[in-house]
Amino acid sequence: MSASVPRLVIAAPSSGSGKTTVATGLMAAFAARGLAVSPHKVGPDYIDPGYHALATGRVGRNLDAYLCGPELVGPLFLHGARGCDIAVVEGVMGLYDGAAGEGELASTAHVAKLLRAPVVLVVDASSQSRSVAALVHGFASWDPEVRVGGVILNKVASDRHEELLREALEQAGVPVLGVLRRAPQVDTPSRHLGLVPVAERHAAAVEAVAAMAAQVSDGCDLGALEALARAAGAVPGGSAPWTPASPASPAHHPTRSDERLTPPSGPALSDEQRAPVVAVAGGAAFTFSYAEHTELLAAAGAEVVTFDPLRDEELPEGTRGLVIGGGFPEVYASELSANEPLRKAVAALAESGAPVAAECAGLLYLCRELDGLPMCGVLDAGARMTERLTLGYRDAVAVGDSVLAAAGTRMRGHEFHRTVVEPGSGAEPAWGVRGPRPRVEGFVERGVHASYLHTHWASEPGVARRFVERCRTS
Repeated sequence: MSASVPRLVIAAPSSGSGKTTVATGLMAAFAARGLAVSPHKVGPDYIDPGYHALATGRVGRNLDAYLCGPELVGPLFLHGARGCDIAVVEGVMGLYDGAAGEGELASTAHVAKLLRAPVVLVVDASSQSRSVAALVHGFASWDPEVRVGGVILNKVASDRHEELLREALEQAGVPVLGVLRRAPQVDTPSRHLGLVPVAERHAAAVEAVAAMAAQVSDGCDLGALEALARAAGAVPGGSAPWTPASPASPAHHPTRSDERLTPPSGPALSDEQRAPVVAVAGGAAFTFSYAEHTELLAAAGAEVVTFDPLRDEELPEGTRGLVIGGGFPEVYASELSANEPLRKAVAALAESGAPVAAECAGLLYLCRELDGLPMCGVLDAGARMTERLTLGYRDAVAVGDSVLAAAGTRMRGHEFHRTVVEPGSGAEPAWGVRGPRPRVEGFVERGVHASYLHTHWASEPGVARRFVERCRTS
C-alpha cells in the first residue's frame, strides 16, 4: 500500500465544538461518494470509533502516541488505511491538548505532525462573530509545523451570522470549508462516561449517523475537503504498515463468533498443536476494545471467539482463555448478575488456572459483587459506583509474573471510570503505577490478570503471544 494515503485530521479549539459530528458525518459523506474511508480517532476513546465504523463500514481504530509511542502512530495508521481511498482522523479535546504534564505528547496536533496531515478546525461559532478570526489565527499560527488547511463553522445561527463570520475569516487567511447550522437531530445521548455506545442504540445510531452525513454534505465543500486530503503527501519517516504477525508467531487463525473452524484433514492434532480458543467478551456491556488486540491474539495462534455475557449462558466451546475488556457493566449489573450460568462458568474457568485478562469493566465483572449484585466471584473484592471520575494516562510496571507480562515489563495505560474496587489490589498486584503518587493496583491470582488500566497491546506484542502460549499449556 502506498504511504501517501489521502488524509485529514478533524480538530477543534476545545471539546464540545462538534468534532464527532463533523468527523463522522464527513466519513459517511465520503463513503456515500463511493470512497473507501479509513476511520481513526486520536487518543484512548472507545466510543467514537463505533460511530465511525457505522459511517464507513470499516473498523474504527485509535492513534495514541502515549499508549503506543509516537513511532507506532504512522504504522498503525497505515495498517488501518490499507486499501482505502481516504482517511479521516478525529482529534481529541482541543487541538493542542495532550497528556497532562507531557507537552504536546498524544495531542491532536502531535498526531497530525506525525502523519503530516492537514488539519480542519471545527469552530463553535454560536457566541461570536468577528472574534472568530482571532481564534482561528491563534490556532493556525501557534505551531508552524501544524498545517490548518481550513475551517468548518458549527452552530451558525443565520445567514447574517454566516456572512459576518466569513468576512472576519478572510483576514485570517484560512479558507472556510463548511458552515453548519444548529441541528438537534444529530445529537447523540450521553451519560457518565460520554456518548452512549453504538451497541446499545444501534437503530438510533444509524439514524444519527445518516443525519450527520446529510448535514455535512449540505453544509461543507466535499470537493475542497477531498482535495486538501489528497495534498497531504507521503506519511513521513518511511513508515511501513504495522502488522500483528511476527517471525515468532504461529500460523494465523481467523476469528469467529459462532461456528467452529473445520478441522484440518490428516492425523489428529495434539492439544499443543491445536489453536487454543480465546473467548472475548462483547455485546452491549463490554464494548471497549482495540481491534489490534484480537488481531494480535489471532496472529499468535489463537482462535478468537466473541460472546455476549448478557445473553450467552455458556462460554464458547473449548475455551482455553478469556479476555474481558472495558464497557459499562454498572449499567447492566442486574442482567449480568441474572446470568448465573455464565458467571459460574467464568468462575470455574478461572479456578482451573486458565488465563483470564480483564480490564476495567472486566475487573468489575470478576469481583464478588457490583453495587450489591452478585458477579463472578473470581476476586474477593467488591465494586461500586461513585460520583468521582478517575481519568488519565498511567505509566505502569508489572509487579510480578502473570499471564500477560513478565515482572518488570513497562506498559502505559489509561484509566477512565466512576467506580471503585475494594480492596484496590490483591496480595499480588497487577501493576505498580509510577508518578508523583506511586501505588499498586489490580490483581494477579492463578491465571487471572485483572486491572483498571486499559492498555494497547500493539505497544508490547509479547503480551498477546505470552497469553496465547499460556492458553496452550494451562
